Amino acid sequence: MRKIIFFLLTIESLVAVSQTRDSVFLYRRGSICSFMIGHRDLSFAQEIENVFNEMPVPDKYNDHSIGKKVFYTADGKLKMKNLDSHMGFKINASSDKTLMNDFDFFLQKQAIASRLIAKWFNRKKATGICNMNLVQERGYQNASEVEKRLAALSVRKDALLKDAGEELIGNTFVLINDIRYIDQSKGSSIIGGVVSAATQMAGALNGIEVSEENNLGTIISSYKGFNVKIKTYLYQLIWDDEISSYFYKDIYSENSDDKKKENFENNRGRFSLLYLGMQESSGKSVSFLGINKDNPQQMVRKACQRALDENIASLQKNFDVFKVKAPLYDIQPLTCEIGMKEGVTENSRYEVLETVEDSKGHINYKRIGVIRPIKGKIWDNRYMAAEEKAEGANLKFTTFEKVSGGPFFAGMLVREIK
Repeated sequence: MRKIIFFLLTIESLVAVSQTRDSVFLYRRGSICSFMIGHRDLSFAQEIENVFNEMPVPDKYNDHSIGKKVFYTADGKLKMKNLDSHMGFKINASSDKTLMNDFDFFLQKQAIASRLIAKWFNRKKATGICNMNLVQERGYQNASEVEKRLAALSVRKDALLKDAGEELIGNTFVLINDIRYIDQSKGSSIIGGVVSAATQMAGALNGIEVSEENNLGTIISSYKGFNVKIKTYLYQLIWDDEISSYFYKDIYSENSDDKKKENFENNRGRFSLLYLGMQESSGKSVSFLGINKDNPQQMVRKACQRALDENIASLQKNFDVFKVKAPLYDIQPLTCEIGMKEGVTENSRYEVLETVEDSKGHINYKRIGVIRPIKGKIWDNRYMAAEEKAEGANLKFTTFEKVSGGPFFAGMLVREIK
């Protein structure tokens, strides 16, 4: 089997060379459902909520949203609550048990774990009918050409790819983001006042309420010191053999079945999330460069997006299960479509993974080498990096050099080494 894999990878590399640079390698991705804690009594609460609703999940993950993305606390503090263990929440033995607060209760009360699973199987609430369409679709969509060729040679054929989709269920994550504006500067009020006056005049000419323009002027007056701090809490959906067996035996049905429908509704607490950990952004000020003064909301979006991306990159470094696997785009030179948004620095190191099939037909990954980013060739793919003319923003990928191992082929996956 190993020889077959090397042969196929060689074919893959030849195909990649003939493809245009706009080609996108398909690969397996985790899925994210993201929520935000809203603080209505804090500055810029509505503006932050508005931009959060516009922010997509990171492009290296599937979007597994299940509805409304923002919920609220009664005040600026997160209150502690006693949790019922049957309500769908588990704590990692190594995690801090003091982090049991409002949003943990929210995850339980809203039965988030069961809703995530229901979405995976396109379950219809009214009838309980399920199907495998999304599981299979993501299995195929995220299977690289190498894996497709392996599947073609496998005795189990496309069943291998269907299983690949199912393996993705356990790589479903929930992010809870506590976002707060931090006022660290009063020195830009004059700029804000001038712009506010200008926008009020423009607003009057265009029929916009002055009160709206005053609010925009307030945002602009905070530009030079505008920043946010985000605490991001990471959870993972539990999908093990026990849960999988229970779901397929007692809940899954492609036809109307009242008993199985009731089983799901009455046992939502059997599905749970595992709390992995928390990351807090640095809270550093975001550059004023690239912001359109006629669209001050860009500053809010930029500050929030940068801080959230910073947290996600840190969580990827700290938790192996949450790490991104991205394909090598080319091998002459070695390139990959990841960058500063994913936390790439000159000190980063990545393992290159070979795809192998075990005796049961499942795909595993084996390290065959290590690569590192080349100084000056790291892609700055952070939000609005191009608008602020940041170094590396004009690149389309990060270029690497070999540290050890090989040979490497286009389409192989890279994963950061902690």
